[in-house]
Amino acid sequence: MKLFTNILVVLAIGLIIFNISLLDFKHPLEGNSMIAFIGIAASFCAILILLIFRMSKSIEEKMNDKF
Repeated sequence: MKLFTNILVVLAIGLIIFNISLLDFKHPLEGNSMIAFIGIAASFCAILILLIFRMSKSIEEKMNDKF
């Protein structure tokens, strides 16, 4: 599971880098730049969800080890 979440985090970081390359800094809220901002925000959300999932799995493993 750890490998799977690591792969997904790397893919999300790749999407962030790709979307940053699509940004037009002269007109940041028009056309493809708005789509790029949405993609960057979605990728950050995906990374946060994956990190929360990984932390919950580690807590679950620690709780199972106690009992």
